[in-house]
Amino acid sequence: MNKVLIIARSWEGPRLYWAQEDLEQGDIVVVLSDQSDSGEFGKVAEINLAVKEDPANKILRKIIQKEKSPYQENKKQAKEIVDFAKESARKNGLEMKIIDAVVSLDGKQAILAFVSDGRIDFRNLVKEIAGKFKKTIRMQQIGSRDEARNIGGYGICGRELCCVRFGGNMQSITTDMARCQQIFHRGSERISGLCGRLMCCLAYESEQYKEMLKGMPELHSIVEIPEGKGTVVEINAILQEIKIKLESGKYISIKKKDLIR
Repeated sequence: MNKVLIIARSWEGPRLYWAQEDLEQGDIVVVLSDQSDSGEFGKVAEINLAVKEDPANKILRKIIQKEKSPYQENKKQAKEIVDFAKESARKNGLEMKIIDAVVSLDGKQAILAFVSDGRIDFRNLVKEIAGKFKKTIRMQQIGSRDEARNIGGYGICGRELCCVRFGGNMQSITTDMARCQQIFHRGSERISGLCGRLMCCLAYESEQYKEMLKGMPELHSIVEIPEGKGTVVEINAILQEIKIKLESGKYISIKKKDLIR
């Protein structure tokens, strides 16, 4: 069996599945849904992945001829639902941003993704959408990272956004990751991505930096070296070097191993 990445909901990115039949990139398939018993459509993003992770679910089947028309109809209805929801939210004065929607395989349910800074009373909105489209409507609040994944784009590195490129569940990015890599002082604007949150790539080397910083003194702490006592003014984790300002006013750089314990 092959391991493949499937995109079912644009704001969630690709998920790993088992494939019992040969598939090609771009194929439309039917997968299980946690919102509908009938399942939902998905598109093959990558095939024959050589990863250690075992998929939790398998692809039910490649789309069959009689499902091609419902697939196109679902895409059309999803767009209509989004357009209607945006207008309805505006009329109801709801401070929310409608992102996207997906319709279940049987066409009876629709999931609507939105972004909001706080809690929203969208009961009237759901009634209006359900009344017009005759479907069960489920609202799913997503974060700014998920919104960026849905829209796509390129980071300051010139590469495709990490949330789009790598898919899967996104790791929480913390300020400690920036601190241990000694770039927190640059300010939040310089270490934030297009979504306005800390860049995903801060997680890539944080563990290595934490390991390299073991045994290193804290910045601005007082240390003792053969030349005397001084204040730590700079730390280079990669070179394992510490820059110290001695009590005499002289600056000196030493290796971690040369500290007096």
